[in-house]
Amino acid sequence: MAPPSWLIVKNQDVIVEVHAQPGAKRSAIVGEHGGRLKIAVASPPVDGKANQALIAFLAKTLSVSKSSVSLINGESNRLKRFLIHGVDPELCLEKLQKAP
Repeated sequence: MAPPSWLIVKNQDVIVEVHAQPGAKRSAIVGEHGGRLKIAVASPPVDGKANQALIAFLAKTLSVSKSSVSLINGESNRLKRFLIHGVDPELCLEKLQKAP
């Protein structure tokens, strides 16, 4: 089965394309939007707080350290790309699809 369009495998890393929804009541994966994984994040989009919250959320969801998750695109935009170092693509997909 082919991975969804928002999950890109690159060597030993994975790129996750995200549509961020800052200012939500709680952080959670809420589905897909425009070919990206839509993640609601409880932090406001002020001073990079939402980006840091997204990094922490992805790290916790994927059981990796925060330093393994890097924002590579979309610092001040809802459309973001995160690079996750050293995670198995199949396991990554499974954890993201099962996340609350």
